[in-house]
Amino acid sequence: MIPQKNRFSEANDWDEPDEEVYRVLSKGEMTALQLSNAVKHPPLSPWRILAAQVVLTVLSMVVWSIFGEPVGVSLYTQSAFLGGLISVLPSTLFLIRLELAKKTQILNPGNYLAALVSGEFIKIVVTLMLFLGVAFLIPGVHWVPLLVTYVLALKCVWLAWLWR
Repeated sequence: MIPQKNRFSEANDWDEPDEEVYRVLSKGEMTALQLSNAVKHPPLSPWRILAAQVVLTVLSMVVWSIFGEPVGVSLYTQSAFLGGLISVLPSTLFLIRLELAKKTQILNPGNYLAALVSGEFIKIVVTLMLFLGVAFLIPGVHWVPLLVTYVLALKCVWLAWLWR
């Protein structure tokens, strides 16, 4: 059966929709638009999020220190520290890679994208190496505090929504 046009529709419904007309902004208009958006949505420093990860790691260590046999620095606290370290160290390396890319003489979108991808690759490799290192080299590590602190530190990015 060949599909037929709805008999209740108008002929214009089947035509191509009208193309949207884009207005080209002048340099002054673009600068004014960028400034108004900068006031509405100020940029958030990634180093601030990294600092929040460190603070959350310390808070998690304090909470997990309650569960240890001697209250204080116990294996639970050390495991929470390792979980925070596995989150914070790769993020720090990633941010350093991006900062180095910003300071190069030839900064174009392609170079910055390459720095972003290579930084993310470094972050993934270092995270895997740290997890494997903890698994094979540190005996008796408690995985629950390690993984809980790791996930909490990763989710610090969500706090950025509250800071805006």
